Amino acid sequence: MAVRCLIVDDDDGFADVARDLLRREQIDVVGVAANSARALRLMASARPDVMLIDVNLGDESGFDLVDTITGVDGRPTLILISTYRLDDYVDLPVPGAAAFVRKSELSGTAIRRILVDAGQGSG
Repeated sequence: MAVRCLIVDDDDGFADVARDLLRREQIDVVGVAANSARALRLMASARPDVMLIDVNLGDESGFDLVDTITGVDGRPTLILISTYRLDDYVDLPVPGAAAFVRKSELSGTAIRRILVDAGQGSG
């Protein structure tokens, strides 16, 4: 069964590239959201296995979105993404986020590995 993924990023160009890359790697991208409100609606309706959440969502924070989702029963695995390095953020690690991936290192393989490490996937 394909991994179902929701991309949360306000950069349309990156979201398009990520969607195409992940689809080529047999990740089923079930939606793209540019803000927290849309992400929460899509999470409820599309039921993704994993959400890729940009740390910077315009005027919003991906950290805050992770915090909101963390209390939801049956929530997907949450992966924070950013153009910047992990050590550029003093807020990390973030409770509720399974991992942090630089956008330049995003791949279907990386997502599957994180799901396995989180106990949500099969090698």
